[in-house]
Amino acid sequence: MKTPHVLHISLGSNIGNRLNFLQKAVHSVYEKIGDVSKISGVYQTSAWGFNSDDFYNICIEVHTFLSGEKVLEILLEIEDFLGRNRTGDVGYEARTIDLDIIFSSEGVLETKELTVPHPAMQDRKFVLEPLAEIDAAHMHPKLKQTVSQLLQNTSDISVITRLDAMVRNPKENYNLSRFQYLTIEGNIGAGKTSLAHMIAKEFNAKLILERFADNPFLPKFYEDMERYAFPLEMSFLADRYQCLQDEIAQFDLFKDFVVSDYDVYKSMIFAKITLSADEFRLYKKVFDLMYRTIVKPKKYVYLYQNTERLKENIKKRGREYEQNIPVTYLESINKGYLQFIKSLPENTTKIIDLSDIDFIEHRSDYIFILKEILKI
Repeated sequence: MKTPHVLHISLGSNIGNRLNFLQKAVHSVYEKIGDVSKISGVYQTSAWGFNSDDFYNICIEVHTFLSGEKVLEILLEIEDFLGRNRTGDVGYEARTIDLDIIFSSEGVLETKELTVPHPAMQDRKFVLEPLAEIDAAHMHPKLKQTVSQLLQNTSDISVITRLDAMVRNPKENYNLSRFQYLTIEGNIGAGKTSLAHMIAKEFNAKLILERFADNPFLPKFYEDMERYAFPLEMSFLADRYQCLQDEIAQFDLFKDFVVSDYDVYKSMIFAKITLSADEFRLYKKVFDLMYRTIVKPKKYVYLYQNTERLKENIKKRGREYEQNIPVTYLESINKGYLQFIKSLPENTTKIIDLSDIDFIEHRSDYIFILKEILKI
């Protein structure tokens, strides 16, 4: 899975309902760019460089898979959407919203449209004060000073006032933690682990991942399914059961939010496909004993992708032993999942079709998934 970039963005407004413009801008950043992980308090300061009403300023930290240049493009779109009027006059002017990238974990960026770190940040107290609140120890890659040191040494003597007002984090609108225990399931290559990672990180959840890479029978199974099916399915069942029991025992499901990228019932789905009739009867006896005692998820999400997309994803992630998985095997797995979902209460399950979307490349697709999970 790709590693997100970390950006620090400065926001300011001095026209109309300033707090509302800041709130709307942060909401747009969350839905279009990435996870807003930190939001400073709101600081009031006189207009800098021109005569106008006071500004309200904040800084935010954002985790995104987008490049700095792409983020800049979207920030300009957000400014336009929120009514910023660029007159073309030389110098500073009042604005409904102003959005600037201050730092990026990509490092130093210098293009025609974008310079990061922001070249004037060290001379702007209205940037440094809120930035120091959320990341005082961040090191300026060129000036070799922390944000705290830059604030201490700045030549800007403006009076900055921290207000009682606050900008809410938009992720509060996506209260996934109400499910307490959320399972993301899907076919091979559907993206369940990537999505589980993203949700867990964004919503501070405890993450439980399947340890398939440690199974010595898996590469052998794809070479000779008939021979290695039973030891593979039994080893997976034992491992899934033990892992879930051990992991969930550590959590308080009334206080913690838990996200897993598998449910133990997947063992039955795969076993029905891979095992002979005699093997399956024996397997089912063992499974039924285990399944009675396992904690069940409060919300079960199945990520559907058509077979063509699954094959593309499998090829892209490059696990050699997966490259020759038969199409019929993938289709049988999908049918098994759908049959199982029919046996579950309708209000506890959600099937989301990902065949035509990409929640890694497009933040709007990820937001779509969150909204779908929350639907009853």
